[in-house]
Amino acid sequence: MSTVLAWATLAVWAGLALCHSWFWRTDQRLPEPVRPERWPSVAIVVPARDEAELLPETLPTLLRQSYPGDARVILVDDGSSDGTAEVARALTVPNGLPLTVTSPGEPPDGWTGKFWAVAHGVREAGDVDFLLLTDADIAHAPDSLETLVATSGRDLVSQMAVLRTATFWERLIVPAFVYFFAMLYPFRRVNSARWRTAAAAGGCVLVRRSVLERAGGIAAIRGAVIDDVALARAVASAGGRIWLGYATKVWSVRPYPRLADLWQMVARSAYTQLRHSPLLLAGTVVGMIAVFLAPPALALTGSWQAALAWLLMAATFVPVARYYRQPLVAGLLLPFTAALYTLMTIDSARRRTGWKGRTY
Repeated sequence: MSTVLAWATLAVWAGLALCHSWFWRTDQRLPEPVRPERWPSVAIVVPARDEAELLPETLPTLLRQSYPGDARVILVDDGSSDGTAEVARALTVPNGLPLTVTSPGEPPDGWTGKFWAVAHGVREAGDVDFLLLTDADIAHAPDSLETLVATSGRDLVSQMAVLRTATFWERLIVPAFVYFFAMLYPFRRVNSARWRTAAAAGGCVLVRRSVLERAGGIAAIRGAVIDDVALARAVASAGGRIWLGYATKVWSVRPYPRLADLWQMVARSAYTQLRHSPLLLAGTVVGMIAVFLAPPALALTGSWQAALAWLLMAATFVPVARYYRQPLVAGLLLPFTAALYTLMTIDSARRRTGWKGRTY
């Protein structure tokens, strides 16, 4: 029986490596920019709840955008208690983009706080061509907006921001988080018209306003907790073309120094991703054990097939490890990280989804 299982693990990893749209590669990057004849107008909408500590690192990078067209920044204070709005108003940049700081008040029933804030920012933006939805913990290179607009050619363009990997736990958990996300939503499938896979990375999303309105606006997804995927699906369902790739000019400054911080980040929405289904939860746990934990367990019993499956698993992790400047052998630890993610997912089932004092 163990030999059969070992061969099965090898077959699974051969299939994932070769037949799952090259999910493990990190080559989905924005193409070379093409300057438009007319630069469209853009409103940068930043929902922020209790972000006074991080805004001095991120908001000035938006205000200093070297965009040739009409652009402005709208920071929406989502009921903060730490003086977020006051900090934002003090961060204006000489000769920078115009800044508006506003607050919509508490969200009504049926709305998540973030989408209520985004909807308010969209209304405040008025009749612009594009909206750049970016989180308060995301910093941008000075030409980030210009590059996004000049290379988009799509109705929704999203970049997976480079996440922080300064501590041991961040280095262990964060690259695996990106790897698992790409396994669930292979970027090549998102970017191909032949597939119906829709996903986005919520930290940086450029969306054409007319297509967003055709999709029903933010109100159409007002209760979504996993907001980035919901937004991409709404745009795709309205006939919009979407694109998702890895960022080079967008990065997150939010620290997750302890395992507990990363655990909370994953556990707060993992069960929501499974649509609160015990059956999907059970299937996910069994799948994680079979795909990630079985190869090293069987390899330690002397199975060369399982050892080869483990090495193949580690090899598929190399591009993400290189992207995050981690040792190329980091993939050998992927089963341990997968075990942690499995426990986080199980823990998520006993929680109510929540973030910064709100539960849904």
